[in-house]
Amino acid sequence: MKAKNLRSPLDGIRILDLSTVIAAPYGATLLGDFGAEVIKIEMPDVGDPLRNLGPYYNGEGLRWPGLARNKKSLTLDLRQEEGKEILRQLVSKSDMVIENFRTGTLEKWGIGYEELKKSNPDLVMIRVTGYGQTGPYAHKAGFGTPATAFSGFTYLHGYPDRPPISPSFSLTDYVTGIYVAFAAVTALYHRDCQDEGTGQYVDVSLYESMFRMMEFLVTDFDQTGNIKERSPGLSGHSAPAGNFLTKDGQWVILVTSSDKTFERLAKAMNREDMLTDERYHTNSVRLTRFNEVNGIVSDWVKTKTKDELQSLLDECGVPVSQIYNIKDIFEDPQYQERENIVEVEHPRLGKVKIPGIVPKFSETPGSIRQIAPDLGEHNDEILTKLLELDEETIVRLKEKKVI
Repeated sequence: MKAKNLRSPLDGIRILDLSTVIAAPYGATLLGDFGAEVIKIEMPDVGDPLRNLGPYYNGEGLRWPGLARNKKSLTLDLRQEEGKEILRQLVSKSDMVIENFRTGTLEKWGIGYEELKKSNPDLVMIRVTGYGQTGPYAHKAGFGTPATAFSGFTYLHGYPDRPPISPSFSLTDYVTGIYVAFAAVTALYHRDCQDEGTGQYVDVSLYESMFRMMEFLVTDFDQTGNIKERSPGLSGHSAPAGNFLTKDGQWVILVTSSDKTFERLAKAMNREDMLTDERYHTNSVRLTRFNEVNGIVSDWVKTKTKDELQSLLDECGVPVSQIYNIKDIFEDPQYQERENIVEVEHPRLGKVKIPGIVPKFSETPGSIRQIAPDLGEHNDEILTKLLELDEETIVRLKEKKVI
């Protein structure tokens, strides 16, 4: 039955975020952006290591404000029996648990999915690990950079005569976070909208999140035995494609992913002869002369300033973009119009800018309701209002370092 009068798509959904660092917490943040109440459970006095991950300013970790927004912080030691009991009480009042402990850890502590389901048969649990809950590597430690290499992604990047290059930021973790959010809403839809819907757990792994995007490798190797080697840009898909330097020294990316797009480019370059030349007239033959075709385009791009090139190719319908750094992004009117960067108040840094909400919903947009919390900021609110614990009990839990 379609719900009415919701302020955000996930209003009324409560999520317990037991996870740390980036992948799973990022997924929880995306859900929080669209209205879910996210209670982040952290170790007392320690907290999520992400709080102290660089870069830094005035002793503050600068990833935390954007990645932990729209969450409440509850400190809870899940290794202590009273901590486990509080978790069970929270589970009975929640829709979902998101965790990224190493495979088997929660089971060892007696709070795995089967145990927590006893407190809430409709519970959805999203479980994030490096290699999944099953298989010979299930119990290996999993971090994003090794998982990226294991997925086959790293092998593709760099120059053929140099070592492979890992992404310069935690790409796999963020991609996996998107899978976490996708898995969460899919499982909730099944539970709440299907006639025989139930709670369940979802097994998400870092390496599979990257591997799933590389179907072009799988079928190619299966059918031809080809092992795609690394290259510094797009290769094997379309020509021309790559980085090009303009007359005024600006790097741009230009790609022609279809023959129709190349036709527009050829007209823009006044090289319509290439459209009937058997060396260039289709993408398949251009690919056999990739460097030559890129060279022709490179020579032409060098005759244009960045603004001249952008204006001409925009008019002709050819995809091109300057390669932006973060200063370019801050100054660009598209980013400003789309509110891709927003300003929030930080308790110690004052005003700080963080990424805005994506995607854009026409009727139930997401929002940033609160900045990332300080450690244990919401202990009293959650324990007294949600679990109805009295002050004496809370003091005792603090003394025992359960919270």
